[in-house]
Amino acid sequence: MQSLVVRHPTIVTCLGAGLDATQAALSGGVSGLRPCRFPEAPLATFVGEVAGLDNISVELDGRFDCRNNRLAALALAQDGFRDKVAAARARYRSERIGVFLGTSTSGILATELAYRRRNPATGALPAEFDYAKTHNTFSLAEFARRELELDGPTAIISSACATTAKVFASAARMIAAGFCDAAIVGGADSLCGTTLYGFRSLGLVAEEPCRPFDRARSGISIGEGAGFALVEKLDREPPDDAVLLLGVGESTDAYHMSTPHPEGLGAQIAMAQALRAAGLRPEDIDYVNLHGTGTAIGDAAEDQAVVRVFGQRTPCSSTKGFTGHTLGAAGIVEAVICFLAMSLGVMPGSPHTRNVDPAFRCHYLRESSRGRIDRVMSNSFGFGGTNCSIILGRARP
Repeated sequence: MQSLVVRHPTIVTCLGAGLDATQAALSGGVSGLRPCRFPEAPLATFVGEVAGLDNISVELDGRFDCRNNRLAALALAQDGFRDKVAAARARYRSERIGVFLGTSTSGILATELAYRRRNPATGALPAEFDYAKTHNTFSLAEFARRELELDGPTAIISSACATTAKVFASAARMIAAGFCDAAIVGGADSLCGTTLYGFRSLGLVAEEPCRPFDRARSGISIGEGAGFALVEKLDREPPDDAVLLLGVGESTDAYHMSTPHPEGLGAQIAMAQALRAAGLRPEDIDYVNLHGTGTAIGDAAEDQAVVRVFGQRTPCSSTKGFTGHTLGAAGIVEAVICFLAMSLGVMPGSPHTRNVDPAFRCHYLRESSRGRIDRVMSNSFGFGGTNCSIILGRARP
């Protein structure tokens, strides 16, 4: 595939707002998971809640105000991202910059709250509730497009937990097809009762902070997060320290609605496709950011897939012990974490993971490891067997 430059990433999770806060937490091994205090779902679990969202107001034509768009607005305001997009807009023109974002829950919390305020006599929802500008998945893309004053092709992806990894593939295809010269990629997913109660009903939520790849793992910790980046076609020689999108691999094994293929077949296919797209061998990858949610079956399947592709030497870890599982936002959140890992020369460890499952054979990192990192793979696997792996790398390895 044609390599693209990935520039100006920005991120918000429970670790804080912006790259500096995220970098400090990763370097210090500090997790952002806390006991659940989310008023809409008072459950005995830990979550990755972003502080201060109730104090943010999103007012665009008097609409779009919901937790998910507030989270996106907070991310757009970090790391000078708006100014960087404005510069790109001047360089390419607004109609030549696409917007390819992802979300799985979108503003569903707005609908939950609206249902609580239905008219007791008629059942009608409150007049001020605007489904199209809050709950509808396209709300996020339209909000971001308007906020950034862009007029290029705009699309939303919603494919469970692979969502914001797949946006990289969408952008790459649209740029290769000539529909745009650059694109905003990323997305957001926010806490809501539907996901917290829903995952608990499936028996997938841990009561303690999640422990990916631990022999005593008991489930996921749900988090919320948002992130964005600008991807551009290579029209000149990139700086040596530039980060490129080298490859994307996608698969759909459709083994089960909520359980991965037990041997990780779909995950293996996605990783192998990403390597082929990048023209790389497994030994060219310095670090793999695992999907690693902390579920019994999911982690075991991914371990098998990783070992079949990479063997037992390539260092890997899950960073969901830091952020929780940010669901549809996990792809962009972990892509930005991989971007930081290359910049810092640090492979993140795995807070809360105490004893790696002895049945696993991959080279799992409990503690952070320092060293030069030139190429990384990030895995995102979702319900229904929708899988995506992306490869980022330095322009001059």
